[in-house]
Amino acid sequence: MAGYTLGGALNRALRDALAADPDVVVYGEDVGRLGGVFRVTDGLGAEFGEDRCFDSPLAESGIAGTAVGMAMYGRRPVVEMQFDAFAYPAFQQVVSHVAKMRNRTRGRVELPLVIRIPYGGGIGAVEHHGDSSEAYYAHTPGLRVVTPATASDGYSLLREAVESPDPVVFLEPKRRYWARAELDLPVRTAPMDRAVVRRPGADLTVIAYGPTVDTALAAAEALAEEGREAEVVDLRSLSPLDDETVAASVRRTGRALVVHEAHEFGGFGAEIAARMTERCFHHLEAPVLRVCGLDVPYPPPHLEEFHLPSADRILDAVDRLQWESSWVPGASGPRPEASRTEVGA
Repeated sequence: MAGYTLGGALNRALRDALAADPDVVVYGEDVGRLGGVFRVTDGLGAEFGEDRCFDSPLAESGIAGTAVGMAMYGRRPVVEMQFDAFAYPAFQQVVSHVAKMRNRTRGRVELPLVIRIPYGGGIGAVEHHGDSSEAYYAHTPGLRVVTPATASDGYSLLREAVESPDPVVFLEPKRRYWARAELDLPVRTAPMDRAVVRRPGADLTVIAYGPTVDTALAAAEALAEEGREAEVVDLRSLSPLDDETVAASVRRTGRALVVHEAHEFGGFGAEIAARMTERCFHHLEAPVLRVCGLDVPYPPPHLEEFHLPSADRILDAVDRLQWESSWVPGASGPRPEASRTEVGA
């Protein structure tokens, strides 16, 4: 058993995919000689040659557009958008062509391509380097959208994404790149479209994905010290969404909390909250709550700790979940509103 970071597991997944299938090609800005900004493609150009792993011009729309052509003619391109917000110039290609080609051709043309996007904050980067753009892609029919939270899932999900006949937007939580775990590779975890329970619990369900799974687990540990058990569900796939696993957990616990780094308004958590309300209404003891990034443009590095969800903010929300279920309108005394931070807990 060896130690792998998430970045190392992704690198191994790409190496194994290139070795297993001569139609796989890997490219993007600084992907070849440099090995990528986060070194996820380190060594692949030297091992497989410039025809299989190479640098592209600084033109994201061109990266996506050429990948469409390659996929239409039988290749399996894996392209990298260097940072989350750098991918926006390619958005028209992704929405208008990548997502629609199979439907437009009535299934005759598949697009087996993967668009890798490092996303999220937590690395002290400047503007355009900390966006969480998952809702844009998940809102687009025709795209699969997945995001790993662990090294083992990083390897397994990326291998499955490369093998998929459908286009996959593969979101990599950049602050998790260096998180290390002991594991044997190659490994296959749960199927790409399935959520997993990372920690069982009976009192509430915390739903997270990508960079916030570790934050949710830290909050669950703190709750356990208080005698409350939170079940943590890692979505892994945002589209399609595994309603079955999530709803089963929410029905068991009766309370649900969604955590993500993206802005709250119009964020992916709103979709989860709506679906859980529709599917679990008679099991819910309180409204589904969200802990998200603030509704502001991504802040400067010295302020991002206030912007991103934290274990403390999750604990505050858990307290509100309990108050919502225990406070009855018209009961004596005011409705509890104080947070842990306000009372100094």
